[in-house]
Amino acid sequence: MKRNPIKKWTLRLSVTILFIMGLLAAIVLKPCVLYAHSTIDGNYTICHQQKLDPAFIEQLRGANDLLKSSELYDPALKLSVCLNDGNYYPVVMGKIRGAAFGWGFANEVVLGCNVNAAGNYGEINGYRYNLTELMAHEATHCMEFNRYGLLHSNVFGNNHAWWKWEGYPEYIARKGRADLRNNISHLLDVEKTGNNGWIYFEDSTGVVISYYKAWVMVQYCMDVRRLSFDQLLRDNGDENAVATEMMEWYKIRQSRNKHPRSNHESSKSKK
Repeated sequence: MKRNPIKKWTLRLSVTILFIMGLLAAIVLKPCVLYAHSTIDGNYTICHQQKLDPAFIEQLRGANDLLKSSELYDPALKLSVCLNDGNYYPVVMGKIRGAAFGWGFANEVVLGCNVNAAGNYGEINGYRYNLTELMAHEATHCMEFNRYGLLHSNVFGNNHAWWKWEGYPEYIARKGRADLRNNISHLLDVEKTGNNGWIYFEDSTGVVISYYKAWVMVQYCMDVRRLSFDQLLRDNGDENAVATEMMEWYKIRQSRNKHPRSNHESSKSKK
């Protein structure tokens, strides 16, 4: 009795698909098998094709210090950091997910930019992103994945508002730039100029303005409204409503800063 050819090819196709999926899963879990070298530092395995600059390890440790301020931080979480130094893996990631300075998912931080560890920046087409902050941003996405899992992360769909999901990694990464009022002032000043969608910091690195806006909104929610990230994700506040509330807070603080004496005298007169 002859086998049904349709069943035969269906079986072969199924096996092939399962094999490809297994191969992709193995690469995601063990990306260093694709690289010539790997270096372990603490909970991080650095996957690199060329000789590793010792300055990179220092920048990575600085990123880990930033991560410790997050409520999502898990000291047992082990991550792989994949460099774009001649290996094809970050190139393939860029083809699949679109060009970016980096990507963070599952237990992987993949850098899509050219890295200058000594200068502490990653570069794409002349735009620079602070390297320490970039790795902290992408590793925060890994911590989000670790906390909320595949089905409740923004991996395949938009489970959470974009400005919350991307703003929180910026909030953790930018801890050294923590003055909210100054951050809002900087944003407003840049928006008045021909900025090409990019906003710079004093170290000549920068970020896309939409990410900057998401950062300051999360910073307002967490530093002024005192929300945890879990609470922020559950909060039903509309993005425009939160932005309006933040700007009202900013205007009040700016007004008080411009007229500190009159405010003081007014408070004395009420006593």
